[in-house]
Amino acid sequence: MGKVVITYGTFDLLHVGHVRLLRRLKALGDTLIVGVSTDAFNAQKGKASIYPFEERREIIKSISFVDKVIPEETWDQKASDVKEYGVDILAMGDDWAGKFDTLSSDVEIVYLPRTEGISTTDIRTVISRVEEDKLLALECAIDQVSRLAKKLR
Repeated sequence: MGKVVITYGTFDLLHVGHVRLLRRLKALGDTLIVGVSTDAFNAQKGKASIYPFEERREIIKSISFVDKVIPEETWDQKASDVKEYGVDILAMGDDWAGKFDTLSSDVEIVYLPRTEGISTTDIRTVISRVEEDKLLALECAIDQVSRLAKKLR
């Protein structure tokens, strides 16, 4: 099987930063396993995804350099996954730096920098603003229709 790399994430609103990170992770070994956070686990973390787990898993599975996709259901499963899949490298984005160092006696830990200028949080913010703008435009249109209806009475 060669060198096995594993990573974890929610992978909601997939963007080029995710793809570049996964490509760099694949370059570290021969097999790339991606743990995609389940909806229940995201709820435990206080996160809500736009896309449900099954759709996020399908999207990640379709990336040619991802070899295997598994559900991420708990924080603690990383240690058992390392053993179960014969993992050589646990790799994460550098926003997690230091968080998994307790596993360093069992597996090499690598933290890679994120792609600058893009994040799921930024995309969510833009979507939220667009939705707010649509709501404001709708409220204005309703107000105009209401005023016109009063004039017609």
